[in-house]
Amino acid sequence: MSASRGRGRPRDPQTDTAILEAALELFVERGVEGISIEQVAKRAGVGKPTVYRRWSTKEDLIAQAIEQWVAAEVTPSAADVYALPLRDIVEGVLPAAAETAASPAFRALVARIMGSAVSHPSLMAVYWRHYIVPRRQLAAAMLQRAQADGTLAPDTDLDVLIDMMAGAVTYRVLQPDPPDAAGMLRYLTAVYRQAGLYPPAHDSP
Repeated sequence: MSASRGRGRPRDPQTDTAILEAALELFVERGVEGISIEQVAKRAGVGKPTVYRRWSTKEDLIAQAIEQWVAAEVTPSAADVYALPLRDIVEGVLPAAAETAASPAFRALVARIMGSAVSHPSLMAVYWRHYIVPRRQLAAAMLQRAQADGTLAPDTDLDVLIDMMAGAVTYRVLQPDPPDAAGMLRYLTAVYRQAGLYPPAHDSP
């Protein structure tokens, strides 16, 4: 989702950043229905016309704010999962994943996006496209690697298994008393081991 470029729009990245950060903060605090362009402008320290020159609706603004927050390159890439032992790959990705999953800001954002999925499906679409899809692609590549290594049955339905893994993590993240980063790392390690992605050290290729 890119900002609409109205006539005469000033190209000021700092202004854009301030507006997007304000929009995301307000969205997490109040939801879509609880915020307005005027409130975003006030928190960002700009005039309301400055916001409207960039985004015509608050939904477009919130969608880009979500995109900016969640869009980050996933490493390793799905094409690189055969370059290292699977155990090394898992140990490389899980600590950062645990930190993210344990973050109160991330929990609050996911809860708001899920709560808006029916009334504002474009927000879920942005989150799905920029956050979920790249991670599902990496998970699929890792599971295919596990099948090749013999730690996962060759007839496993990978889409179903990925859904189960993602559902388990989402359930744990959104529970009333979620684990901290260390607890989430232990949980993710258990999830990955159950999925055949984290073999014991003596079974590493």
